Amino acid sequence: DVTPRYVMANPFEGGKQAIAEAYRNISATGATPLAVTNCLNFANPQRPEIMAQIVGCLEGMSDACRALDFPIVSGNVSLYNESKATGGGSAILPTPAIGAVGLIQDWRKAVGIGFRAEGEAILAIGKNDGHLGQSMWLRVVGAAEAGTAPPVDLGSELAAAGLVRQWIADGDVSAVHDVSDGGEAIAVAEMALASGIGANVSWADAQYPNYDTQPFSSAAALFGETQGRYIVTTVEPERLIAEAKSVGVPVRWLGGTWDDQTLQLSSEHAEVTSIPLADLRAAHEGFFPALMNG
Repeated sequence: DVTPRYVMANPFEGGKQAIAEAYRNISATGATPLAVTNCLNFANPQRPEIMAQIVGCLEGMSDACRALDFPIVSGNVSLYNESKATGGGSAILPTPAIGAVGLIQDWRKAVGIGFRAEGEAILAIGKNDGHLGQSMWLRVVGAAEAGTAPPVDLGSELAAAGLVRQWIADGDVSAVHDVSDGGEAIAVAEMALASGIGANVSWADAQYPNYDTQPFSSAAALFGETQGRYIVTTVEPERLIAEAKSVGVPVRWLGGTWDDQTLQLSSEHAEVTSIPLADLRAAHEGFFPALMNG
């Protein structure tokens, strides 16, 4: 895991985020995160701005590893990733690639990202601040890499991950996906594509009961990249919502899975959009062949 544009915008938060996302990925399967390895890819460290990236990134990674009890046990460094002829103009983005391992006591309890059945509730775990700075939405739709990286609250990461792992161990959730590039809407779409089961989800204010939020744009609600979040499916949403609130973890009921082969999205500021899963799959799987044929 690593999001180089985050590290470029804010090396400290970007370094934290790379560790935190690896922690989330492992927790989303039901496993306990154990250890980290890395490959630190940067440009010429003799340039002050590049050395500043390295130092800031390592400080962020260190803070995250300590807070999450997620030690780095091995690693690798790759420097001078730029052409001397360009004077640094060809420098790669700072890319501290993170690999991580975890352990699950009973592999039969592990879950994946694909929806398991129709008629299950879809819950979003973790607070959605609608952070669009350095987001994939801004990059693709706005054609810009701007703003700061999303901040990483390590206490919130611990709380949400612990709750999700417990639910998986207890068999309370059937599918889990961490939220990363593209925000909640993309996470839900990936879950639908992994299973072939559709979903009807809404980001309207009515879906945020007793949750400290404020109105923001549909783009922020659907595609914001606030950290520390998961999407889960369950047949007992009321009980899980109560459990999450009892330990101070924000939770929202987004909607549910259904037998219609579509992904239906709505928000406070936009009409309902219904996208056939076949169209999503064609766009998702057709990108690389189209690129190579071009």
